[in-house]
Amino acid sequence: MSAPLRLILFDVDGTLADSQGAITGAMAEAFQGVGLEVPARDAILSIVGLSLPLAMKELAPGQDAVTLDALVEGYKSSYMLSRQAAGAAHSPLYPGAYETLMELNAVPEYLLGVATGKSQRGVDALIAAHGLDCFVTRQVADHHPSKPHPSMVLTAMAETGADRENTVMIGDTRFDIEMGKAAGVTTIAVPWGYHPAETLGADYLIRDFAELRPLLAEIWKE
Repeated sequence: MSAPLRLILFDVDGTLADSQGAITGAMAEAFQGVGLEVPARDAILSIVGLSLPLAMKELAPGQDAVTLDALVEGYKSSYMLSRQAAGAAHSPLYPGAYETLMELNAVPEYLLGVATGKSQRGVDALIAAHGLDCFVTRQVADHHPSKPHPSMVLTAMAETGADRENTVMIGDTRFDIEMGKAAGVTTIAVPWGYHPAETLGADYLIRDFAELRPLLAEIWKE
């Protein structure tokens, strides 16, 4: 009997790609563009994973809708321009990410996907820049409520036909882990991103991408 389909969902920023320089730079330009004080770096990284409108409300509490909209558009413009100028170097992959994705993609029953607060344009550009043609489902901020709402995970499961016990969500922030738990799937935290991994309450924690494939084999051991 063939093995059931296994869905492996990854967050992008802080999990697959080291984009903190790009994020903090674009956020600084957005705030400067509307004449507001730039938030502290730790504050900016704390909201990574949220949709941009929600992130701006967190970083600029009390600002009116016009200002918040200007912050969102300023961030998008700055991020896009810097990405176009820098190419793949704009958001480099973490060590071992590419190799692990290729190894997992070679397993017949494994289906890979992303569930990210990035826009469709942003995630498609990053995937193209790094040659990541392995994702069969791409869930992005354009089409879903912000994390930690489970919509991204539930939609990815529906698209691929994977059930809850055969789905994992891998991320670096509490929004990723809370989203996975809200969807009823197994969660795996990584420590190289933007929130302290030990505080996330994930089902599992890996210290290196090399630990992921053995962990998945253990989770799904027949």
